[in-house]
Amino acid sequence: MGPDRPQAILLPVRASTIVASFAGALLLAFLPWPDLALAPDFVALTLAFWCVRQPRRVGLATAWALGLLVDAGNGVLLGQHALAYSALAFCAIALSRRILWFENWGQMLHVLLLLEGAQLVSLGVRLATGAEFPGWALFAGPLAATALWPVVCWLLLMPQRRPIQIDENRPI
Repeated sequence: MGPDRPQAILLPVRASTIVASFAGALLLAFLPWPDLALAPDFVALTLAFWCVRQPRRVGLATAWALGLLVDAGNGVLLGQHALAYSALAFCAIALSRRILWFENWGQMLHVLLLLEGAQLVSLGVRLATGAEFPGWALFAGPLAATALWPVVCWLLLMPQRRPIQIDENRPI
């Protein structure tokens, strides 16, 4: 979103849009993936999107609650994803204005670092509780999620876009 690119004015986001996007992300998170390490974390990706786009509406409490839901739904150590998502939300909110300044590639780089950081926090919790290192394939999931960033942005901003109206009286 550099200074030279024209920008459309978006409508205010509805709370129902945010809730529906998180419900869809949770549904995707609970699908039986053949290799969980390679599957993108849709909840973390959606959380990063809303923390960047709506930092006043989606924050640490939302991240913590979503993390507990993911922990309970996946049957893992309670609080593991809650801590990781809270760290992700904190960093995404802190960097939100900076991230929005960049084009897609710059945003994707920031999102990759956010998602990999959340994965490191989750891994740290697992290793601290005595689990073995699951392998380097664990860091492929955030790569897959980052590749989906432009699609997620397009989908989640769709309800906010105004139809383009051309004013014939306005000089060009």
